[in-house]
Amino acid sequence: MISDSDLTWQDEVRRVARGIRRRVLEHTVTHNGGYLSQACSSAETLAVLYTKIMKLGPIDKPIIPSPFVGVPSLLNQHYQTGAMFNGPRGESLDRFFLSPAQYALVLYAALVETGRMAPEGMVQFNKDGSTVEMIGAEHSPGMEVMTGSLGQGLSQAAGIAMARKLKGETGRVWVFMSDGEFQSGQNWEAVQAMAHHRLDNMAVIVDMNGQQCDGKIDSVMHIEPFDKRLEAFGAKVFVVDGHDIEALAEIGDYRPQNQPMVILAITDPCREIALLKKRIPKLHYVRFANDKERQLYASALNDL
Repeated sequence: MISDSDLTWQDEVRRVARGIRRRVLEHTVTHNGGYLSQACSSAETLAVLYTKIMKLGPIDKPIIPSPFVGVPSLLNQHYQTGAMFNGPRGESLDRFFLSPAQYALVLYAALVETGRMAPEGMVQFNKDGSTVEMIGAEHSPGMEVMTGSLGQGLSQAAGIAMARKLKGETGRVWVFMSDGEFQSGQNWEAVQAMAHHRLDNMAVIVDMNGQQCDGKIDSVMHIEPFDKRLEAFGAKVFVVDGHDIEALAEIGDYRPQNQPMVILAITDPCREIALLKKRIPKLHYVRFANDKERQLYASALNDL
């Protein structure tokens, strides 16, 4: 029998990644819909971030999400953001921002698998009065700002990174993004500003699964040569297999001087769930056509 002490960090990352896919697939089967391809492509990335790369504050025990108590105001002193799931803040600790808020379900699964959110939180998903929203908001688990329409999360995180640098804090600001977001001009303005202000405390990891709501990225708007464009805007860029956990961890430890870092993680939106390949190029959201198709995915769940 293998004890916990015999497990490597790679074993833990793979366990978390498999758990992310399993929980999102289970949700999709149970609710007849879900952002499943996003879980397939980003599971290793989020697993490595949460278990190996990011330096987050500890959680005493998994948190059960609180009900929504309204927007922040002078009259609402009980307002909380979802940042508590990433632990207490500290000058040397990292902060995490999820830019494509439709990945929220995947993030919730990651929080459960890493012991930061109680499994009961998944039951609250998209229910009236819950903070566990389908499209994550600033009060949703793991989030601390409303990233709004796609293309706003990077700018907000860059502002926070600049404030942290001015205050002398050493912790990094990590931003998870999707490749389709870079069809938005605001993100290119943000990268330019990040480079100008030498925000070397900022690291961006992009899920390069090649898909968006209208189909394949290159059928909607070309962003290639993506790495060369980012370099031209002043970023230090790495291109890596997004399912290679050792490569992700190695790059994650690197901290360039006077430059923001962008990791382009090339991923497979059907990873470990081959049934999804039949849906290409419409992978953005899975909803079953009939019960027979649903049962096929239920069988895939048993395999996971």
